[in-house]
Amino acid sequence: MAAIFKFPGVAFITGAGGTGIGAAVARNFARSGCSRIAITDINKKSLDQTQEAILRINPKVQVYSQEGDISDDTFVDSFTASISKAFSQIDYAVNCAGILGDSLRSTETSVSVFDKINNVNYRGMWLSSRAALSQMLKQEPLADHPGQRGAIVNIASQLGIVARPGAAPYCASKAAIINMTRSDAIDYSRDGIRVNCVCPGVIDTPMTTSSEEMIARLKPAIDIAPMQRMGTSEEVASAVLFLCSTSSSFIQGHALVVDGGYTIS
Repeated sequence: MAAIFKFPGVAFITGAGGTGIGAAVARNFARSGCSRIAITDINKKSLDQTQEAILRINPKVQVYSQEGDISDDTFVDSFTASISKAFSQIDYAVNCAGILGDSLRSTETSVSVFDKINNVNYRGMWLSSRAALSQMLKQEPLADHPGQRGAIVNIASQLGIVARPGAAPYCASKAAIINMTRSDAIDYSRDGIRVNCVCPGVIDTPMTTSSEEMIARLKPAIDIAPMQRMGTSEEVASAVLFLCSTSSSFIQGHALVVDGGYTIS
């Protein structure tokens, strides 16, 4: 992907390991001239792969990488404090970490499974967004971003807008992210901070292609969408970078759907 936007500030990406959306976002920040990138993921091996990919794109990028669990408030607060100490600020925060869960109706779902999904998808997203907001409030806008102290993009889902069978905790967690995004957008507009979210459809990532059962479970959603294919992480990353850029300077509290038309069919 050719660089379309320019990012002179500091990017912070959660769920950045491996070949998923977070990793694609990190790579595309590097391609777009961002020279200071902080990344985290619960899987150290996949996180190291993302760091290597960033440095292949631009060996001069300063990468701050730390393995951790974003549902742990102690980790989130300490990691963002370390980023602030290393880079002085956080200009673009992209919260990508998320999990799916098994296909189960609510009466078949244990409380522990419900908690696991929501601890990562909603609690973790809120903790990461809150920590980024706290740092952004302390900093002044960059000269290249007049009036913008920071931009946050949360990764929600098409299933935060429409529901599907056997996924009540997941759908609820993603709907929560959309309204959390809207509420934070209202609260922090006066501070020059933009908060938006992206709602991907079925995207070709390790999470959606992990097993034959998972592929079969998602096939109906692919067939329903007018474009009748999985999206790519790069396509979602392009939407994310747009929302972080000055090209979207008047977009606030928006849920940008990137789903091949699923939610309109």
